[in-house]
Amino acid sequence: MDVHIRQIFISPGHNYFGHHGQPAGDEPTVSVDVISCVAGRGIEGDRFLDFKPDYAGQITFFSWEVFEEAKRRFARPALSGGAFRRNVLVAGVDLTEWEGRKFSLQGVEFEGAGEAKPCYWMNQAVAPGAEEWLRGHGGLRARIIRGGTLRVGPAELELSRASAGASAPA
Repeated sequence: MDVHIRQIFISPGHNYFGHHGQPAGDEPTVSVDVISCVAGRGIEGDRFLDFKPDYAGQITFFSWEVFEEAKRRFARPALSGGAFRRNVLVAGVDLTEWEGRKFSLQGVEFEGAGEAKPCYWMNQAVAPGAEEWLRGHGGLRARIIRGGTLRVGPAELELSRASAGASAPA
């Protein structure tokens, strides 16, 4: 199946993660054309690289179609894809089909670990009501099984059968 990687983002630090009860951080999300995915560790240059062993969110995916609908729904035409703090925006797929499954894009292999659930910070980063609207569409957290390079552009998707225990959050 052919999909398209529309945008890729990394961030060196956390704005929301670990900030409960405090103001949001001011770490930028940086749009890049290429990332290096390191098996079992995360993305070089990203805040979750080596976060903890077997971390379920070594990389996150977000639907381009959900992003475009959010811009319309919340009347935010200039909204950046980086506002969602997900790494890879992909078009042409239903990310819920990747949960609990191994899949590869551009030769990099992943295991879908579960939804990247939206939190109350989305109401600030996107618009009031965004957290509720994004439930069930917050993106996909995944582990990197076989590393390599991902780049913006066309990507052939290879999707395997369901993996045992892959949907358990970490």
